[in-house]
Amino acid sequence: LIPDVIHIPFGDLDAARATVDEDTAAIVVEPVQGEGGVRPAPPGYLEGLRRLCDETGALLIADEVQTGFGRTGAMFAVEHAGIVPDILCLANGMAGGVPMGAVVTHEGVARHLKPGHHGSTFGGNPLACAAALANLEIFEKDKTLEQLPPKIALLSEWLDKFQELQHVGNVRQKGLVAGIELVKDKDTKEPYPREETVGFQVIYKARERGVVIRPLGDVMVVMPPLVIPLEELDRLLEVMYECVKEVTEG
Repeated sequence: LIPDVIHIPFGDLDAARATVDEDTAAIVVEPVQGEGGVRPAPPGYLEGLRRLCDETGALLIADEVQTGFGRTGAMFAVEHAGIVPDILCLANGMAGGVPMGAVVTHEGVARHLKPGHHGSTFGGNPLACAAALANLEIFEKDKTLEQLPPKIALLSEWLDKFQELQHVGNVRQKGLVAGIELVKDKDTKEPYPREETVGFQVIYKARERGVVIRPLGDVMVVMPPLVIPLEELDRLLEVMYECVKEVTEG
C-alpha cells in the first residue's frame, strides 16, 4: 500500500543489484522470512545487500520482528551474517508477550528523526516499557541464549525424521524456528490443492492431543517459547510428527 515500493525475489542478489541505485531510499529485508514460510536468507545474501547499500547510499532495514531476541540462536539474526543494518525493527520477543514495538538505529539516521516523525501504537508506553525491561533483565540473568543449543539440536534431529516422511518436501531451520513443507508429491514438490487444507487437518489432530501449532498454508511452523523445557519440546515435535504422518499417509 506504500507508493514507490518495488518487490524483488528474496535471496536473489543479482535482482537486487539490477534494481537498487542511487535513487533508492532503502532496502527492507527479513533475515528469515517468517510469514513467507520460514525461509532463511541464503549464504552471502545479507552481506551482499549491506555492500550494495554502502555503494549506493541506501539504508539497510532489517525486519527482526519475529527473529529478534534469540529466536535464531543469536540475539539478532543479522549477527549470523556479521552485518550491522542501519535500522532494526523489533517487537515480539522484546516484552515477553506484552505488545511492544521498537525501531533501533544509529546516530546517522537518528539525528533526522524528530518528535512526530515516527509513531507506534505500542511503542514507548509505560506498561510496555516496564515489561520489556523486566523481560530483558530475566533474559540476561537466566542466560537464555546459552540454554538454546541443546534445544536447537533436538529440533534438528526431529527435522531429519520429518524429512524422511513421504509427503514432506523442504525443511528449513534457523535456530529455534523451522518450517516443514507438506507436499502432495515428494519428487516434484507438487503442493497440495488449497481446498484439501492439509495444514489445518494437522493442527486439528494436534489440538486433540493437547498441542497447539499453526500452519502457513501447507508449511507447518515450529516456533516454541525459547524457555521451553527439552522434554516439552520433544513432546511437541513427536505429536507434530505423528499428526503429519497420519494426515498425509493415512
